[in-house]
Amino acid sequence: MEKSVISQFFNDRSIFVTGSTGLMGKVLVWKLLYSCPGIKKIFVLIRSKRGKSALLRYQEIIKAPLFDSIRKTNKSLLSKLQVVCGDVGLEGLGISEEMKEKLISEVSIVFHGAATLNLDASLNEAINLNTTGTLRMLEFCSNMKKLEAFVHFSTAFCHVDLETLNEEVHKSAFDAHNIMRLPSWLDENSIKMVTPHLINPHPNTYTFSKRLAEDVVSDFYPQLPVAIARPSIVTPALKEPLPGWVDNLNGPTGILAAGGKGVLRSILCNSEYTAEAVPVDFAINAVIVIAWKTAITKQKTTAVPVYNLTQHNLNPITWETVMTKGREETMKNPFELMLWYPTGSLTSNRFLHTYKVICYHWIPAYLIDGILFLFGQKRFMIRVQQKISDGLRVLQYFTLRNWDFTNDRLLALRESLCDVDRKEFNMDFEKMDMDAYFRDCILGARQYCLKEDPASIPKARKTLK
Repeated sequence: MEKSVISQFFNDRSIFVTGSTGLMGKVLVWKLLYSCPGIKKIFVLIRSKRGKSALLRYQEIIKAPLFDSIRKTNKSLLSKLQVVCGDVGLEGLGISEEMKEKLISEVSIVFHGAATLNLDASLNEAINLNTTGTLRMLEFCSNMKKLEAFVHFSTAFCHVDLETLNEEVHKSAFDAHNIMRLPSWLDENSIKMVTPHLINPHPNTYTFSKRLAEDVVSDFYPQLPVAIARPSIVTPALKEPLPGWVDNLNGPTGILAAGGKGVLRSILCNSEYTAEAVPVDFAINAVIVIAWKTAITKQKTTAVPVYNLTQHNLNPITWETVMTKGREETMKNPFELMLWYPTGSLTSNRFLHTYKVICYHWIPAYLIDGILFLFGQKRFMIRVQQKISDGLRVLQYFTLRNWDFTNDRLLALRESLCDVDRKEFNMDFEKMDMDAYFRDCILGARQYCLKEDPASIPKARKTLK
């Protein structure tokens, strides 16, 4: 019987993962344990946050539903995880000297996914975590005695000035090191004032800082075995670890959930444009395969290998289809508490969108909160609409443009896999059943994000009728 070449490659190797508390990081850790059980150790870098220690945050993660399959079949695999207390935002990564020595002597594969995904982050914060944080990681990993692959998680939206994004690094007009030194000679208010001019044409500090991070990574090639993975919008899981699994309401998932709840009535979007998205399990399968390919490739290319983790033209889907299918599945599997009938519309007309937002978002929100105030109840609708407004403002830059990402290198990588690995590390965009996927997305958002019991669906259907 044919065995997985990639799974065997990871046998007895130690891995270092940053960003393990995020959507992609959690699925990456799960997939490594599930599909590469011979792995020696997975070191996960976790920082303390909001009063919770790194260890406590780690314990909360492994209690999540996505690890149920591992707990039921082979709980001992979880003992291969080891928490590393640290933070890419700190000098020296905030890691103890003893742990540093252990990582330097044992780790051979690094997945660097730690970043702030806050599109409204200040330039200081975005640069410190996304750009300087990447530099700190690369400098630290330069000391690793067994390093075979360093996979950097970037984003397909980091080169907004290009009509077509090929699988290569395009140097920024700015020197990344000069930008990283800004806080040393400019105060925070001054940086805030120049930010819009500095990041132009980028819509936010996130894509700007990720672009600079790519420059930093490319500077370490070929001295280090680095590779860059660029996922587009990451959406709920297709199959693994659970169909529809997701841990946040960012992006399209939030739109579908808000529309299903009846609190989102209008979106500024060109309905005919393609929604460039990738299921989280496809993205994670790709980065694992990229790590394997980077490690076994002895003949280095002239430039750092870049992989666009995008479906491109394999199975294109428009924003109109996203909304239509989302609405259909919401009608079949409605949410528990709906404030309005789950409909909504897309428009690229800013005036019409503004009119609808005032009439259908803000006026009802003030009315509902006003009634709650009169009855001495806790008000929430204005706060909800403010969150939706902030989310739409950030998202509309991406929904009003048609993105073109080539993925030739990713497809060549996929075609190079043996049958077992192609099935185990699935990236077959063409074979996605969109109807089933949207159903799982709605059910996933309902169960994992909004904590609504699947058993309540029959009652919710009656309420909807």
